[in-house]
Amino acid sequence: MTAISEQSSSNLAGVVGLYKRIIKLPEYLPFSLIQLAARVAVAHVFWQSAQSKLASWPVTLQLFASEYNLPLIDPSIAAPLATTAEITGSVLIFLGLFSRLAALMLLGVVFVIQIFVYPENWAEHLLWASLLFLVLTRGAGVLSLDYVAERTLSASAK
Repeated sequence: MTAISEQSSSNLAGVVGLYKRIIKLPEYLPFSLIQLAARVAVAHVFWQSAQSKLASWPVTLQLFASEYNLPLIDPSIAAPLATTAEITGSVLIFLGLFSRLAALMLLGVVFVIQIFVYPENWAEHLLWASLLFLVLTRGAGVLSLDYVAERTLSASAK
């Protein structure tokens, strides 16, 4: 090997090493921040949806009666049920309180919306479901009331 090819090889190894270090930087981001971001993002979606329903309740009832066409449930029951699920779920997810239960509840809402209301919006629903599945499977993280409650109950059980 010549001196030039050795230097070229050394430079390439240095660039590859730098690249490897750079792409590993996100691994140092605490997972609890990712969990918090997921919770806040999905809570915002459902909170806004509930607020728009409440802002014009007669229009909401009309939408449930004409456009949404949910089977087997009367629109006068479906509208308050969906609104209550969105408010309750979004607050619980945001706070990280009973977050797995709240994620499961909101996944049910997403499922109903996808199957019966707006099946063409599958990509958006998949995004919401992904965030909710993260909370369901991994929990709310250390920046949550679930974590505080778990620590408190664990300490008092000793």
